[in-house]
Amino acid sequence: MIENESLTVTLTLENDEELDCDVIAIFEADSRQYIALLPVTADEDSDDGQIFLYRLIDNGEDEEPGLENIADDDEFERASEAFNDWMDAQDFGDIDLDDIEP
Repeated sequence: MIENESLTVTLTLENDEELDCDVIAIFEADSRQYIALLPVTADEDSDDGQIFLYRLIDNGEDEEPGLENIADDDEFERASEAFNDWMDAQDFGDIDLDDIEP
């Protein structure tokens, strides 16, 4: 991946609405690949912090990867825990929110 390049995914919701999301992380739990997505909103004041977790399916080199809902509660719990562990391991340093330009 090119540094500072952001990856995005467009989700099609049950009501056929499309939702653009930034890829936060691709990670593994119990020998399966998962992806964490953060919705990109036009409303810059939106701060609900909702993150979507999906199972990532490798469709081979010639095809785009696929996403599957995680229907099993135990699997979702393991994926959530793995994502939280990944977040804890990231070194975000001391971030001063006042220094971030809007």
